[in-house]
Amino acid sequence: MPKGYWIVHGDVHDAQGYETYKAANAAPLAEHGGRFVVRGGTRELKEGTARARTVVIEFPSYQAALDCYNSPDYQAAIALRRDISDSDLVIVEGYDP
Repeated sequence: MPKGYWIVHGDVHDAQGYETYKAANAAPLAEHGGRFVVRGGTRELKEGTARARTVVIEFPSYQAALDCYNSPDYQAAIALRRDISDSDLVIVEGYDP
């Protein structure tokens, strides 16, 4: 079964507020088996445009990635993030040949 991934590009406008969001998202991510593969870090934009921060979270399955995003606990965390950052988030099924 292919893994699922959240791929997020974001701009954070309130670093202290973002720490509150990170604390709130920890439980739903853990509950659904989410694991950070990329969490910020050094990068070099080669083509197109991108936001300041990139995050990739791996889940044991595509369904787990969807379930986490749609969970009440994560939806509550999103409410904390809305006014302090701008994000583009895609949930994608991994490639499993």
